[in-house]
Amino acid sequence: MTETRSEELGAQDGHSPLVGVILGFPDDVAEELRGWRASFGDPKAQMIPAHITLVTTTATDDWDAAIDHVRGIASRQVPFRVTIAGTGSFRPVSDVVFLNVAEGFDECVRLHGELQQGPLERELPFPYHPHVTVAHDVESERLDAAEEALKNYSTTFTVASMGLYEHDADGLWQLREELGFGGIATTQDGSGEHGA
Repeated sequence: MTETRSEELGAQDGHSPLVGVILGFPDDVAEELRGWRASFGDPKAQMIPAHITLVTTTATDDWDAAIDHVRGIASRQVPFRVTIAGTGSFRPVSDVVFLNVAEGFDECVRLHGELQQGPLERELPFPYHPHVTVAHDVESERLDAAEEALKNYSTTFTVASMGLYEHDADGLWQLREELGFGGIATTQDGSGEHGA
C-alpha cells in the first residue's frame, strides 16, 4: 500500500470518505497472528493484518480536517508498550474471538477518545474495547478452538505510530499515512530513538 497525497482523497461518487485508524504490530507478531487466524478458517486472515483498531469506519465530510486531527494527536503521543495476552469473546452479540490488550489498554482507550472527536466524532453502537481479533464469522466450533488455542498466548512490543486508512470504492482499506508518535522513530529492535 502506498501513501497518497491528501488532496487526491475525498468523497467518492458523492459519498463522504470513510476513515479508520489502527495500531499496527511488528512484522513477526503480525505474521504469527495471521497464521493463527487462517488456521481457524477465517477468510479475512489474508486481507486484514493483526492490529488494534482505534477508529473504525467513520465518515468525514472534510478529509483534510480529519487528517490534520489525526496528525495532531499522533504528534502529541509518545510510544508505549502493548501486551496482548489471553483470549476473550464478544459472543453472543458478535461471533468474534480476540486476544486481550493487557498492557496498553488505557492508552488505547484514551487515544480512541481523542481521535473520535472533532471531524471524526460519532456515536458508536457499542462501548470501545481494545482487542485483537483472531477469529470472526466462523463456525462456533472454530471460535471455541481459537479461544482455547490462544488462551495462554502472550507477547509484548512497543507501538510508535498509528496508521490512517481510507475505505476505498472497492470496499478495501488503504493505508494513506503511517503517523509516527511525537517525532520518535522506532528502531528494528522496537526501542525508541528521538528523530532529528
